[in-house]
Amino acid sequence: MALDALILGLLDLRPMTGYDLKKAFDGTVAHFWSADQSQIYRTLARLEQDGLVDVRVIPQPGKPDRREHRLTDDGRARLREWLRSPLPDEKAREPFVGRLFLVGREDDPELVRALLAERREAAHRQLGALEAIPTADGGDLSARLRTATLRKGIADHRAELAWLDELEAAL
Repeated sequence: MALDALILGLLDLRPMTGYDLKKAFDGTVAHFWSADQSQIYRTLARLEQDGLVDVRVIPQPGKPDRREHRLTDDGRARLREWLRSPLPDEKAREPFVGRLFLVGREDDPELVRALLAERREAAHRQLGALEAIPTADGGDLSARLRTATLRKGIADHRAELAWLDELEAAL
């Protein structure tokens, strides 16, 4: 349901095509939720079938028609219902932590170093991408909360880098 709700929420900001939604995902919520293009299109089709979004076809000369999705009243109600529902218990799934948990069985310090270096590189890359996202200082509550989620993503990556420093020093 979270992917559905995030798509409904992004469409509540403005009508978008599937392509626009993928760009919006990558530029706004990628630090806490990922979705590939095919997931977005499948979800849009289901939301349309359920009457939660409408599609307006916009002809474009010399190009395929633009299919712009917009939230319906039922879609807004579903989003509101999701926002007011209790938070579910989240079960973490972190492949890196699973590998780290088991890599000691190999008794290969170079494998451990390589795993930690790969994770450090990914954390630096992701941190750089998040820090490059422009933020709107001030603004309404909605804009401030979107900026807060970005700051959380940045803080998470910085904390992971500090944890990697501690781990490497301990090893």
